[in-house]
Amino acid sequence: MNMQTGTVMAPPTPRQIEDIGLSNVMMRDIILKTLFRKNTNKVTDLARTVSLPVPICQELIDMARSQNLVEAMGTLGAAGQVANEMPYQLTDSGKARALDALAQSEYFGPMPVPLKDYRAQVERQSIRNIQITREQLTGAMGHLVLPQDLISNLGPAVSSGRSILMYGPPGNGKSSISNGIRDAMGDHIYIPRALEYSGQIISMFDPIVHTIADGDSQDTSTLRQRSRFDRRYVLCQRPTVITGGELSLSMLDLVYNPTARTYQAPLQLKSTGGIFIVDDLGRQAEPPQKLVNRWIVPLEESKDILALQSGEKFEVPFDTLVIFSTNFHPNEIFDQAALRRIFFKIKIDGPTQENFLKIFALVARKKKMQLDEASLVHLLKHKYPTIQNIFANYQPVFLIDQMIAVCDFEGIPYKMTPELIDRAWSNMFVKDEKIVK
Repeated sequence: MNMQTGTVMAPPTPRQIEDIGLSNVMMRDIILKTLFRKNTNKVTDLARTVSLPVPICQELIDMARSQNLVEAMGTLGAAGQVANEMPYQLTDSGKARALDALAQSEYFGPMPVPLKDYRAQVERQSIRNIQITREQLTGAMGHLVLPQDLISNLGPAVSSGRSILMYGPPGNGKSSISNGIRDAMGDHIYIPRALEYSGQIISMFDPIVHTIADGDSQDTSTLRQRSRFDRRYVLCQRPTVITGGELSLSMLDLVYNPTARTYQAPLQLKSTGGIFIVDDLGRQAEPPQKLVNRWIVPLEESKDILALQSGEKFEVPFDTLVIFSTNFHPNEIFDQAALRRIFFKIKIDGPTQENFLKIFALVARKKKMQLDEASLVHLLKHKYPTIQNIFANYQPVFLIDQMIAVCDFEGIPYKMTPELIDRAWSNMFVKDEKIVK
């Protein structure tokens, strides 16, 4: 029976060797390589290492024994032993076969999931199946002071699972809003440890990208808990990949490791079922138009095209909410064809004076900086007119942190004054002047 976490249906536990979906030779060789590389000789330990149920692992051991590749180290019925706990070791032929298999691919450990099986799991846990309510989104953004209509614009965009372009002046919370969208999702999905396509292994689970759900540590869970779903997968929070100015087109390709002779999944494949945030679009070495062109097929057809070292191309699922964030006006960096393919365009403006003061008061309270009416009047009447009263969300934090730094140095209480406002303001902008060299 399929188990569920929240609304996501789990990958069912394989009941027989055919359910694994891999060739007998590949499975046998992974068993042999794991025995060779790991200090493991009991079936229960080996089953945990290769992420298979014990009976299936035993069947693979028996298959290797019948081919004189593995031999038992003890006898059945020995004191304190049961059949499943009989230790095994590689024969000389088994060691030779393991070395030959390692020469072809260094991969050992968890059995990979065939790509075709993973496609079915992606559909079961698709990000497009999520319906975010206003309450969920507001709760995840509760720490932010936002324009009243922003949640109304964001909600349909997030629930659709389609691409979003957020644009507007810098320092107004586009990154914080992206993180809030991630937090609003809140449920868990299943990430394969590795994928298999055409006999090639693609490492998928990445502890930097994937956060294991509480209670799903394979080291601490009981056998009964481990049998609740296919342990070739890891139960994780919906992933979030955040890239900025460092993003390049090559980071969206399979990465081949010539030493291990395996592949590493690219960033967008690791983000399947979650969010891919392209922050600071327009700051990358490659033009934003070129970067977005790379996403056209995935965004329109929910599939991506990757290539093996051999040049063979194949399809992988593309089930990701892509959020582009830029400080440029979209018309400056995209043509109309590219803009048409980004489903939602949402402008993130700076706060009104009213919202600016709300943010200022919230930050001051959090940082224990006592407000002073004369100082605020000085800020609004004498400082902001010099920049055409353009407010930004980052400014309250910047100004208050500057004043705190001065107070700490001078050994005075945290209370703002017009003088402190002036000193903080002088660090927020650089005076436009010519430097004589």
